[in-house]
Amino acid sequence: MSKVHVPVALERCIDLLTPAIEYSLANEKETIVIDATLGLGGHTRALLAKFPLLKVIGIDRDESAIAIARENIAPFGDRLIIAHTTYDQIAEILNENNVTAVAGILFDLGVSSMQLDDGERGFAYSYDAPLDMRMDQSSGITAQEVLDTYDRNSLIKILRKYGEEKFAPRIVDNIIAARLDGSLNSTKDLAEIVKTSIPAPARRTGGNPAKRTFQALRIEVNQELALLEIAIPAALEALDIKGRLVVMAYQSLEDKIVKSALAVITESKTPRGLPMDLPNSAAKYSLVMRGSEAASDEEIVVNPRAASMRLRAVERLAA
Repeated sequence: MSKVHVPVALERCIDLLTPAIEYSLANEKETIVIDATLGLGGHTRALLAKFPLLKVIGIDRDESAIAIARENIAPFGDRLIIAHTTYDQIAEILNENNVTAVAGILFDLGVSSMQLDDGERGFAYSYDAPLDMRMDQSSGITAQEVLDTYDRNSLIKILRKYGEEKFAPRIVDNIIAARLDGSLNSTKDLAEIVKTSIPAPARRTGGNPAKRTFQALRIEVNQELALLEIAIPAALEALDIKGRLVVMAYQSLEDKIVKSALAVITESKTPRGLPMDLPNSAAKYSLVMRGSEAASDEEIVVNPRAASMRLRAVERLAA
């Protein structure tokens, strides 16, 4: 059964990808866009509806999401090719499908609304559920296994690096005590441990105190940042001339990776002060907008998940 889903920044993403798609179509090329985070297929469905000659390669690691996306996009037949894998595999996916370059690539990063809303998946501290947190439930280590087996220093490092949690040592000490007495078995248990580990004054601001710990564990379980560091360069390399990469990030750690990668490839190698670029020194990519864009107030009202979104886009200028 298909699910109603409101994609973040839908119209803006379509607008940003449109010039690249139209350029490819005008040159009578096989025009392909990669939806690197297919999810329930909202962005892909809109793209296929707008461009009748377009094909989309949709990548997702979540088999439950893929099943729903197939149904949602069924009217478009074989114009959607689905790859059940992680988005760092872009080069391999293109090779398997005999594709040399694409007109556009879209990333909608982070955990999906479907994953958060499914209480049994363990992503949300508002539900009592097993500590799973895997985006791909067919493989990989669970959050429970991380909490049960990682040593103290590793757990502290994860909470500090991926959750920016300043009370990490206190939280981890209580996690280790709980795992030793068998009282850490669910999301509710973990959320309570975090709550009691953080001083009361620090709990009064910044939302639920468990948010940072749950984010850190989710990132570790799914290796989100490590995969993203591979995926962004691979995506840039996969773009055709005039092709565009559009990325939506929802927290500072992933946005920093995207921002840094785009800064490097859009900078000219010509020494400053010269009136023009030296041969082979001009940037091969150009930012579509300066900095990042946020969601509009109107969209945030309709789709609260968009509140933390930062959107960036880049266009390929040369091979």
